[in-house]
Amino acid sequence: MAQFMGDFKQLVKLRLTITVVFSASIAFLIGSKQQGDINWINWMILTVGGFLVTGSANGFNEIIERDLDKLMKRTADRPIPAGRMTTGQALVLSLLMGIIGTYTLVTLNFIAGLLSVFSILLYAFLYTPLKRKSPIAVFIGAFPGALPPLIGYYAAFSQNDLAAYSQHNAAAIVIIPLVLFAIQFVWQFPHFWGIAWVLDEDYKRAGFRLLPTTKKDKISAFMVLFSTLLMIPVGMLPFFFGFGGYVVSAFSLAGALLFSWYGLKLFLKCDLASARKVMFTSFFYLPLIQLILLFDFKAL
Repeated sequence: MAQFMGDFKQLVKLRLTITVVFSASIAFLIGSKQQGDINWINWMILTVGGFLVTGSANGFNEIIERDLDKLMKRTADRPIPAGRMTTGQALVLSLLMGIIGTYTLVTLNFIAGLLSVFSILLYAFLYTPLKRKSPIAVFIGAFPGALPPLIGYYAAFSQNDLAAYSQHNAAAIVIIPLVLFAIQFVWQFPHFWGIAWVLDEDYKRAGFRLLPTTKKDKISAFMVLFSTLLMIPVGMLPFFFGFGGYVVSAFSLAGALLFSWYGLKLFLKCDLASARKVMFTSFFYLPLIQLILLFDFKAL
């Protein structure tokens, strides 16, 4: 049983899944604050449903990349390439998680359920095969990667509430979730390119082409710098649209400037140490800003 649980955690990429669920959960709480009340039972339902949907997408990803995972040091010990789990077993688990997770989210909100299906399809069956074909995979993957805030935010509303808000306060169900989506969408470029730079040698073994030019060169470094600079205006959008206060704006600006400083160092040096700093900054920036926004949120 202990071995199965260990393999299951690897199949669903537990740390990544927890990060995704955290993002959706914070967005749910923001949506709840917009309405003035938090339904903690629905929050738990979202957490379970989000975990299952994300785990399903990651499971499909590992099934598709099972032969490639054997070639990389960091993935060779995953349950499928290591031979501890068959493709059939992983497929059954992934299908069950996808079906149960989607159904769970649909009970909260049809839009949330629909977006969850869309995220699985985009991540597993479009982004995953593109990783070996073109660096555009990062752009494509940024869409399902930015859907958790949308799913979480809409899950906080019932169908009747959404209908009422669409008539009397459309900004609350359009602007806020789209801004949350935009922040997470843009953040993924320095995040994934930082990782791709650090893990470039390992990625090459599987033929993954994730850096902008597929190489650790000046152009790729400039694209990382450019993406970090984009975080400055994007991080100020909550304040611009009136639902983020001065506190989250200050932290967003400080974090984006730190991001940009490390991006500039990478551009100037093109070295592994600078890429690591971009990567580690990305790990802390998004959850910190989302958490601060939750407490500094102003209902529209």
